[in-house]
Amino acid sequence: MAGGRAGVADLRGPGFLNSDPTELKTALAREARALGFDCIGVTAPGTIDSAGRRFLEFIASGGHGDMDWLASQPERRVDPRGLWPDVRSVIMLGVNYGPDSDPLAILKQRTRAAISVYAQGDDYHDLIKKRLKALARWLVATAPSEVKVFVDTAAVMEKPLAQAAHLGWQGKHTNLVSREFGSWLFLGAIYTTLDLPRDDAEIDHCGSCQACLDICPTSAFPAPYQLDARRCISYLTIENKGPIPQEFRKAIGNRIYGCDDCLAACPWNKFAQEGREAKLAARDELRAPGLGELSRLDDAGFRALFTKSPVKRIGRDRFLRNVLVAIGNSDDAALAKEACRLLDDASPLVRGAAVWALGQLAPQDELAAVKNAAMSNEPDESVREEWRTTS
Repeated sequence: MAGGRAGVADLRGPGFLNSDPTELKTALAREARALGFDCIGVTAPGTIDSAGRRFLEFIASGGHGDMDWLASQPERRVDPRGLWPDVRSVIMLGVNYGPDSDPLAILKQRTRAAISVYAQGDDYHDLIKKRLKALARWLVATAPSEVKVFVDTAAVMEKPLAQAAHLGWQGKHTNLVSREFGSWLFLGAIYTTLDLPRDDAEIDHCGSCQACLDICPTSAFPAPYQLDARRCISYLTIENKGPIPQEFRKAIGNRIYGCDDCLAACPWNKFAQEGREAKLAARDELRAPGLGELSRLDDAGFRALFTKSPVKRIGRDRFLRNVLVAIGNSDDAALAKEACRLLDDASPLVRGAAVWALGQLAPQDELAAVKNAAMSNEPDESVREEWRTTS
């Protein structure tokens, strides 16, 4: 969800074969599956006009919150030709990352941390980018062309393009839904100067179902197909750099990085496991780590645990902020000592979250004694405000 060009490659080559476009597309699909992609489709660059208009309305409403990179140079996002005028075809690819167990079961284990399914393994940006570059090199070597590859790190509207390329449709939770893989698809794109046969756009198969809307803990969907990111737990725990707003803390529960509720509720997920291999398996140590042990991570320990993980990008301080909110929701008085220990942390963000967690767990008389001592030494106004609002 970050901006930048880390997932972009510009590959050029003379090629050695001027294939028939249909035959080339068939060979491309075969090569894509050999590289580990589960689905592939092709669309033209001018097929997402309506999605572009909705995106501009979303930005104008402020629904993107602090994700300023989304609002930057919108003309490059609403039409692929705004990013690269020479693009003739957009190749969209997907990798199934459906979980091997119920991702919502951990929400009942209040002293354990719930990490979003996609973040329990290696960073998907690296995994998908490597495959995209390999496929792009094959394409350049097979047919004279220029290509650029993208994986969630540039001004590309992957989900509308994936729908236009018949990979799935944007469901009421605004994520892509596939009839074969449910709501569990990583997406990548290859822009090319080749004219390849187009696929028909996928149609919406949500019908009257709104399970994804009903399950949202923070009511982040003002209407079907509309998301207010400022209320979304994924945004609050990942993109949000400041304290988590008071009104959402209880609803977050033990979700310390992202939220799978709306994805997991989708009934199309019943097909997501078919043909899935262990290549995207979660790391055992990230499936259900204990909140207490996570709260004791220093910066070096955080970096070591989350090596190659997308979690590493939010940094230790934001991560501990999330862990402390989960500790406050744990109903486990034994974890109060972890919150108390972090009242002296170097980060005001961590100290403020520790105040709230302690306020949820500690007896009133003990809390009052700690509060008086802490307030007399606390230099940060945001942390002092947390103390003032803690009963």
